[in-house]
Amino acid sequence: MPELQRLRPDHAPALLAFEQENRTYFAESIPDRGDAYFTDFDARLTALLTEQAAGLCHFHLLVAPDGEVLGRFNLVDVADGSADLGFRMAEKATRRGLATATVLHLCTLAATEYGLTTLRAAAALDNTASRTVLTRTGFVPTGEKVQLSERLGLGYVRNLRREGTEDGVR
Repeated sequence: MPELQRLRPDHAPALLAFEQENRTYFAESIPDRGDAYFTDFDARLTALLTEQAAGLCHFHLLVAPDGEVLGRFNLVDVADGSADLGFRMAEKATRRGLATATVLHLCTLAATEYGLTTLRAAAALDNTASRTVLTRTGFVPTGEKVQLSERLGLGYVRNLRREGTEDGVR
Protein backbone atom coordinates (compact mmCIF):
# COMPACT_ATOMS: atom_id res chain seq x y z
CA MET A 1 0.00 0.00 0.00
CA PRO A 2 1.27 3.49 -0.75
CA GLU A 3 2.08 5.64 2.27
CA LEU A 4 1.68 9.39 2.77
CA GLN A 5 5.04 10.75 3.93
CA ARG A 6 6.09 14.23 4.94
CA LEU A 7 8.60 15.65 2.44
CA ARG A 8 12.23 14.97 3.40
CA PRO A 9 15.58 15.71 1.71
CA ASP A 10 16.09 12.04 0.81
CA HIS A 11 12.94 12.13 -1.33
CA ALA A 12 14.75 14.35 -3.88
CA PRO A 13 15.65 11.73 -6.55
CA ALA A 14 12.23 10.07 -6.53
CA LEU A 15 10.42 13.42 -6.48
CA LEU A 16 12.42 14.75 -9.42
CA ALA A 17 11.75 11.53 -11.36
CA PHE A 18 8.01 11.87 -10.61
CA GLU A 19 7.93 15.44 -11.90
CA GLN A 20 9.97 14.65 -15.03
CA GLU A 21 8.08 11.48 -15.95
CA ASN A 22 4.68 13.14 -15.57
CA ARG A 23 5.42 16.63 -16.90
CA THR A 24 3.52 16.22 -20.17
CA TYR A 25 0.61 14.53 -18.41
CA PHE A 26 0.39 17.28 -15.79
CA ALA A 27 0.45 20.02 -18.43
CA GLU A 28 -2.78 18.62 -19.88
CA SER A 29 -4.74 19.71 -16.79
CA ILE A 30 -2.61 22.07 -14.67
CA PRO A 31 -0.13 24.83 -15.47
CA ASP A 32 3.34 23.60 -16.43
CA ARG A 33 6.11 24.31 -13.91
CA GLY A 34 8.49 25.50 -16.64
CA ASP A 35 12.08 24.51 -17.40
CA ALA A 36 13.52 26.54 -14.53
CA TYR A 37 11.77 24.25 -12.04
CA PHE A 38 13.85 21.32 -13.23
CA THR A 39 17.07 23.28 -13.67
CA ASP A 40 16.83 24.69 -10.13
CA PHE A 41 15.22 21.63 -8.53
CA ASP A 42 17.71 21.24 -5.66
CA ALA A 43 17.43 24.89 -4.63
CA ARG A 44 13.64 24.74 -4.88
CA LEU A 45 13.50 21.60 -2.71
CA THR A 46 15.71 23.27 -0.10
CA ALA A 47 13.38 26.30 -0.08
CA LEU A 48 10.33 24.04 0.37
CA LEU A 49 11.93 22.22 3.28
CA THR A 50 12.79 25.57 4.88
CA GLU A 51 9.17 26.72 4.55
CA GLN A 52 7.99 23.43 6.01
CA ALA A 53 10.37 23.70 8.98
CA ALA A 54 8.99 27.18 9.67
CA GLY A 55 5.43 25.82 9.70
CA LEU A 56 4.39 27.89 6.68
CA CYS A 57 3.60 24.81 4.57
CA HIS A 58 3.22 21.05 4.95
CA PHE A 59 4.44 19.03 1.97
CA HIS A 60 3.61 15.34 1.54
CA LEU A 61 4.35 12.61 -0.97
CA LEU A 62 2.35 9.48 -1.65
CA VAL A 63 5.11 6.88 -1.83
CA ALA A 64 4.83 3.31 -3.14
CA PRO A 65 6.50 0.50 -1.16
CA ASP A 66 9.43 0.57 -3.63
CA GLY A 67 10.03 4.29 -2.95
CA GLU A 68 8.47 5.58 -6.15
CA VAL A 69 6.52 8.82 -5.75
CA LEU A 70 2.92 8.42 -6.89
CA GLY A 71 1.62 11.83 -5.88
CA ARG A 72 2.18 15.16 -4.16
CA PHE A 73 -0.23 16.57 -1.57
CA ASN A 74 0.63 20.00 -0.23
CA LEU A 75 -0.83 22.38 2.32
CA VAL A 76 0.55 25.84 1.57
CA ASP A 77 0.09 29.35 2.92
CA VAL A 78 -0.71 28.09 6.40
CA ALA A 79 -2.08 30.94 8.52
CA ASP A 80 -4.88 31.59 10.98
CA GLY A 81 -6.05 27.97 11.01
CA SER A 82 -6.34 27.61 7.25
CA ALA A 83 -4.25 26.50 4.28
CA ASP A 84 -4.50 25.92 0.55
CA LEU A 85 -4.51 22.31 -0.67
CA GLY A 86 -2.77 21.34 -3.88
CA PHE A 87 -2.22 17.86 -5.25
CA ARG A 88 -1.08 15.98 -8.34
CA MET A 89 -0.96 12.27 -9.12
CA ALA A 90 1.29 10.29 -11.44
CA GLU A 91 -0.60 9.27 -14.56
CA LYS A 92 -0.13 5.58 -13.81
CA ALA A 93 -1.61 6.02 -10.30
CA THR A 94 -4.89 7.61 -11.44
CA ARG A 95 -8.36 6.05 -11.50
CA ARG A 96 -7.67 3.88 -8.46
CA GLY A 97 -9.15 6.08 -5.73
CA LEU A 98 -5.70 6.94 -4.37
CA ALA A 99 -6.12 10.70 -4.69
CA THR A 100 -9.50 10.64 -2.94
CA ALA A 101 -8.24 8.43 -0.11
CA THR A 102 -5.09 10.53 0.31
CA VAL A 103 -6.95 13.86 0.38
CA LEU A 104 -9.28 12.44 3.02
CA HIS A 105 -6.27 11.32 5.06
CA LEU A 106 -4.60 14.70 4.63
CA CYS A 107 -7.75 16.47 5.84
CA THR A 108 -7.55 14.44 9.03
CA LEU A 109 -3.84 15.26 9.42
CA ALA A 110 -4.56 18.93 8.76
CA ALA A 111 -7.02 19.02 11.63
CA THR A 112 -5.35 16.72 14.13
CA GLU A 113 -1.63 17.28 13.54
CA TYR A 114 -1.49 20.81 12.14
CA GLY A 115 -4.45 22.36 13.98
CA LEU A 116 -6.13 23.62 10.83
CA THR A 117 -9.87 24.28 10.66
CA THR A 118 -10.32 25.24 7.00
CA LEU A 119 -8.78 24.14 3.72
CA ARG A 120 -9.13 25.96 0.42
CA ALA A 121 -8.44 24.53 -3.03
CA ALA A 122 -8.86 25.44 -6.67
CA ALA A 123 -9.11 23.38 -9.82
CA ALA A 124 -9.28 24.32 -13.47
CA LEU A 125 -12.76 24.05 -14.92
CA ASP A 126 -11.48 21.50 -17.44
CA ASN A 127 -9.77 19.41 -14.75
CA THR A 128 -12.64 17.05 -14.07
CA ALA A 129 -10.51 14.57 -12.12
CA SER A 130 -9.35 17.10 -9.51
CA ARG A 131 -12.79 18.65 -9.21
CA THR A 132 -14.24 15.19 -8.62
CA VAL A 133 -11.66 14.42 -5.91
CA LEU A 134 -12.43 17.71 -4.18
CA THR A 135 -16.18 17.09 -4.24
CA ARG A 136 -15.83 13.50 -3.04
CA THR A 137 -13.70 14.61 -0.11
CA GLY A 138 -16.11 17.20 1.22
CA PHE A 139 -14.89 20.35 -0.50
CA VAL A 140 -17.67 22.69 -1.57
CA PRO A 141 -17.43 25.04 -4.55
CA THR A 142 -17.31 28.65 -3.40
CA GLY A 143 -18.64 29.99 -6.68
CA GLU A 144 -15.47 32.07 -6.94
CA LYS A 145 -13.76 31.93 -10.33
CA VAL A 146 -9.97 31.88 -10.10
CA GLN A 147 -7.24 32.25 -12.68
CA LEU A 148 -4.77 29.34 -12.69
CA SER A 149 -2.09 30.60 -15.07
CA GLU A 150 -3.84 30.56 -18.43
CA ARG A 151 -6.76 28.43 -17.23
CA LEU A 152 -9.99 29.49 -15.58
CA GLY A 153 -10.73 27.60 -12.38
CA LEU A 154 -13.16 27.31 -9.51
CA GLY A 155 -12.45 27.80 -5.82
CA TYR A 156 -13.41 25.23 -3.19
CA VAL A 157 -13.43 25.18 0.61
CA ARG A 158 -13.70 22.51 3.29
CA ASN A 159 -14.45 23.18 6.92
CA LEU A 160 -12.53 20.65 9.00
CA ARG A 161 -14.66 21.14 12.11
CA ARG A 162 -17.23 18.46 12.66
CA GLU A 163 -20.61 19.33 14.06
CA GLY A 164 -21.22 18.08 17.57
CA THR A 165 -17.64 18.37 18.77
CA GLU A 166 -16.41 21.06 21.08
CA ASP A 167 -13.13 21.86 19.33
CA GLY A 168 -13.53 20.53 15.81
CA VAL A 169 -12.32 17.24 14.37
CA ARG A 170 -11.81 14.34 16.75
